[in-house]
Amino acid sequence: MSSLVTGRGVSKHFGAVRAVDNVSFDIEKGKILGLIGPNGAGKTTLLKAVLGLTDCDGDLSVLGLDPFRQRKQLMQQICYIADVAVLPRWIKVSQLLDYVEGVHPNFSRTRAEELLRETKVQPGAKVKQLSKGMVTQLNLCIVMAIDARLLVLDEPTLGLDILFRKEFYANLLNDYFDEERTILVTTHQVEEIENLLTDIMFINDGKILLDSTMDQLSDTYIEVMASGENAHKARGLGPLAESEMFGKSVMLFEGVSREHLEGLGELRIPSVADLFVAKIKEARK
Repeated sequence: MSSLVTGRGVSKHFGAVRAVDNVSFDIEKGKILGLIGPNGAGKTTLLKAVLGLTDCDGDLSVLGLDPFRQRKQLMQQICYIADVAVLPRWIKVSQLLDYVEGVHPNFSRTRAEELLRETKVQPGAKVKQLSKGMVTQLNLCIVMAIDARLLVLDEPTLGLDILFRKEFYANLLNDYFDEERTILVTTHQVEEIENLLTDIMFINDGKILLDSTMDQLSDTYIEVMASGENAHKARGLGPLAESEMFGKSVMLFEGVSREHLEGLGELRIPSVADLFVAKIKEARK
């Protein structure tokens, strides 16, 4: 399987601050990768490097192109939705479609209009008349009407209510994603996208803490809920993290086989959110 994005020793410093610190990674075609990290972890800086919006040290290839020297060609194959929509408030929806049609060779106006008819966004409305949710819908309709190989989403549903968020991701999967396209998404609402992801990457203080497929997570990490002597035995196996729930100990293990834990308590696959918290706490020790 070929990599759409390849990074080797990628770094970006702002004075003494290492926003991205010597990271290497591959993003494959036909994947939905969740880039997860706390505020200030380096997520947005890494996204900007992929988009050619900021330079960096190391080697970075996006769709076989240098994102800094070949950004014009790259932008014809990438779509981007930021956490804050930056559409001119004075422009009408129809005028916005005119503009995108004029500047992007892979934009299908017919497709965009079909998608917009499924929303409450009216062609004659100005952006300033639209709610935040409707602006996000407008953004998504435009993006889904562009034949792009890579879609980058940076907190795309920030500030939206749960109905809009659910609809956003459902439309993304049903009307856009296929095995020829790749989606890179950052969000703090990990629980909402966990079931959509094929791959996951944790980043903290500019370093990658975890880079895995979702299938590999279930083979590598496991939780056990135990009490009494069983909890003591489980603790002896060196859990990555431990917490209390309903008077029992919940321990998360990395690289410990299910056979070693069976009989000690209830076993389950940890959520991405729980695993993220555990890995961050471990990194900060």
